[in-house]
Amino acid sequence: MTDSQHPDGARAQLIAAARHGDWNPRLLPALPDGAQARRSAVLVLFGVLDDIPAPAHQAAVARDLDVLLQRRASTLSSHPGQVSFPGGGHEPDDRDDVDTALREAREETGLDPEGVEVLATLPELPLAASNHRVTPVLGWWTTPSKVAAVDHAETVEVFRLPVAQLLDPATRYTSTITRGGVTYKGPAFDVDGTIVWGFTAMVLDRLFDECGWTIPWDRTDERPVTV
Repeated sequence: MTDSQHPDGARAQLIAAARHGDWNPRLLPALPDGAQARRSAVLVLFGVLDDIPAPAHQAAVARDLDVLLQRRASTLSSHPGQVSFPGGGHEPDDRDDVDTALREAREETGLDPEGVEVLATLPELPLAASNHRVTPVLGWWTTPSKVAAVDHAETVEVFRLPVAQLLDPATRYTSTITRGGVTYKGPAFDVDGTIVWGFTAMVLDRLFDECGWTIPWDRTDERPVTV
């Protein structure tokens, strides 16, 4: 068993990746010059799956390692229907980005922040589509709590995806979307019909690369995003 095949090893690799990784957001469109973007944070929460682990043939990481995700309501004005990390905009009472990420995760999923160990905050990334400056907060779920969609006007589903399934080359492809005559490409995942693309997929893709978990996949497989 390699380090990454044990949950404690995966936790250590996530910490090392946050400290030493290349976090240049080269695939993310830059914010317009002078844009007054809103400060935001998301919780990128890994833990040990307490349900059904990934198929046994996947060996890049522990079969029971997972990541917390949610599906946004299709009626939202920004990123409708997309799979995302829990998170949102900074509020005046938030002391820092960690506060923002944990508060938003609690409000959206019912998560108990006391069970989360914050491993690191990653560098701020631009999210031009909704004019946000987003700080990913990397967490480890030391004591998993029950989670579910709290406000269905914002979140319709909360779920935990096995990382091994996200790493399976059969789930991976390159998404394409054209806006304003410009075509953007980025990593994407299709896990049994659950599509992860855009900002969320880019953060996961970069984390997987920096942790050394990525299994070679066909980057020439391009599929348009349906929104």
